[in-house]
Amino acid sequence: MTALTTETIIQRIADLQDETGLLPSVRRNDTIGYRREDINIFFTAITVFTLQSLRARVQPETQLLIDIIAKRAVIAYPNFRNKDGLNTYNFWPTRPSRHFPNGYLFRRFEHFRIPDDIDDTAMVYLTTNQSQTDKLWLKGKLSQHANGSQRHQIRNTYTDYRHLRAYSTWFGKNMGVDFDACALSNILYCIYQYRLPLNQHDTDSLTYLRSIVESGRYVSEPFRCAPHYARTSLIIYHLTRLMAAFDIPDLEPIRPRLITDAYHELTKSTNCVEQFMLVTALRRLGELVPQPSLDGIEQDVKTFHFFIAGLLTAYEQPFLRHLADRSIVQMRWQCEAHNWALVAEGLVCMMYGI
Repeated sequence: MTALTTETIIQRIADLQDETGLLPSVRRNDTIGYRREDINIFFTAITVFTLQSLRARVQPETQLLIDIIAKRAVIAYPNFRNKDGLNTYNFWPTRPSRHFPNGYLFRRFEHFRIPDDIDDTAMVYLTTNQSQTDKLWLKGKLSQHANGSQRHQIRNTYTDYRHLRAYSTWFGKNMGVDFDACALSNILYCIYQYRLPLNQHDTDSLTYLRSIVESGRYVSEPFRCAPHYARTSLIIYHLTRLMAAFDIPDLEPIRPRLITDAYHELTKSTNCVEQFMLVTALRRLGELVPQPSLDGIEQDVKTFHFFIAGLLTAYEQPFLRHLADRSIVQMRWQCEAHNWALVAEGLVCMMYGI
C-alpha cells in the first residue's frame, strides 16, 4: 500500500470523484439491511471546503489537484439549487427533483421530499464566489425561517430553548423549525466568513450552542442537540472548527468543557476517522495531542458515517419524536472521500495547526 501522506490521500479523493463532479456516497440502515448509492451535494461541497482549508499547507502540485477537484465539483452545484431558482441549495437534485435517489419506496412519496437547508447552502456559499448581494439576500432568507419568524415556532427542543430565535435547519415553509448544533455551526461559519451583519438570530444561535455544552446535554443527549449528526464527537468537531476560525467571545466560556469532553470521547472511540477528527478538534483548542494510529484506517474510512437522517425527526408529535433516535428509523450516510479528507485534515493539523 502506498504510504499515507496528505498528498497521497488527496490523490485518492481526486480518483474517487466521478464524471459529474460529485464524490460518491451511500445511505444505509444495517438494521433492516438497506443500502443505496446516494446522489447529494453535501459530501462533495463539504469535502471541497475541507480541502480548500488545507490548501496553503500542501505541496504546489497538491494545491493544483485541490483546485481541479473544486472546479469539477462546482459544475454539479446548479443541479441542487432551489427548484424555483432561489439561491439556496438542497441535499438532493432539484432539476429534476430526485429525493432518495436509487431507492424503491421513499422516492415515490412527496412526504420524503425535503426542503433546502442551511447545511448544504452554507457549504456551497463557502466554496463558490457569491456576490455581496446574494450573501446579504441569504442573511435575510435565514431570518425569515428562523424560530419565531412568520409564525414558525419550534416544538421539538428543550423547553428552555423554545424562546430562542435561532436559525432553523430548513428553509421550507411547511417544515417544522429544527435546531441542529452542527448545522448551526456551519451557517455561522458562513456568516462570520463573509462578515455579514449580526442580529438576534445569530446571538440566539450562539446561545444555543453555548448552552448545550454548558448543560452537558450535548454529551447526554446528542441526538436532541444535533438530530442530523447525533454524536458528541461530531458536535465537538463542528464547534471547534468555528471557534478556531473566528474570535467569538460568546463561545469562549465553553472551551475548557470542550477540551475535557473531547479527551473523554477520544478514549472511547474505536474508529480511526473519528479519532483523527477529535485530535483535530483538540489541536484547534490548543492541545498537543499525538497522532492516532493508522492501523485499520482503510476499513474505518469505508465504515465511518458523518451524519444521519431520522425518518421521524421532522415530526412534532411527542410519540413519534420519542421513537426518532432509534436506529431502525434512521439512515446513515457514508462518504469515503470525505472520510479521507478528515484524515488529511488531521495530518495537516498535526504538523501545522489549522
